[in-house]
Amino acid sequence: YQRRVREAVVSTQSTGYYITNNLRMDYTGSSYKGDMKNDKMEGAGEYTFPSGTKYIGSFKDGTFDGKGTLHFKNGSTFAAVWKNGIPQEDTESGGKYKFKDGLEFSESEWNYCDGYDRRFYTETLNGLKPAGRSQKVDQEPAPPIPKGWYDCGDGVYNPEKRIVYSYSDKHFIRNADVDEHKWIVTTCRRGSDFFVGKQYVPPTP
Repeated sequence: YQRRVREAVVSTQSTGYYITNNLRMDYTGSSYKGDMKNDKMEGAGEYTFPSGTKYIGSFKDGTFDGKGTLHFKNGSTFAAVWKNGIPQEDTESGGKYKFKDGLEFSESEWNYCDGYDRRFYTETLNGLKPAGRSQKVDQEPAPPIPKGWYDCGDGVYNPEKRIVYSYSDKHFIRNADVDEHKWIVTTCRRGSDFFVGKQYVPPTP
């Protein structure tokens, strides 16, 4: 049994069935703000996971149902039409993942950073850097990486503890399983005790 705490009733609809609430879910660390029916999430609302990821969209009978979008902390989004909490990929507006730089993933027409073209998305838009200067990340400047750690895209990875931390304040994000650990240490950019190449200098305003 999960205890839910209603912090404030914001409004009621004319039917008398729906109320808009702010809910704090103590045992899971999640929270909900939006419409409810029969003490369940139903209607339009915003559900926030402990990780900071948010679902904004339609609910029915306590689950994601209808059009809704997941907003991840790294700036990417996943928009879908949901049914009983499951995205329906066969719908016109379902199953679309968009990276924070605006690149939309397409399983059938994916020409970004494959085995033949290793350019970043911003390089495909803006062209390659001048000779002698390499671009290490899609969006510069590249975040600093502690010595011996890795940049895994949404944070920095400590291979000894097998933990991914946030870039700025080094808060815990997740533990890496065996497969992710292998992928990170064989693929991602590693922090070093010395700098190689030309440092990025922001343009003068």
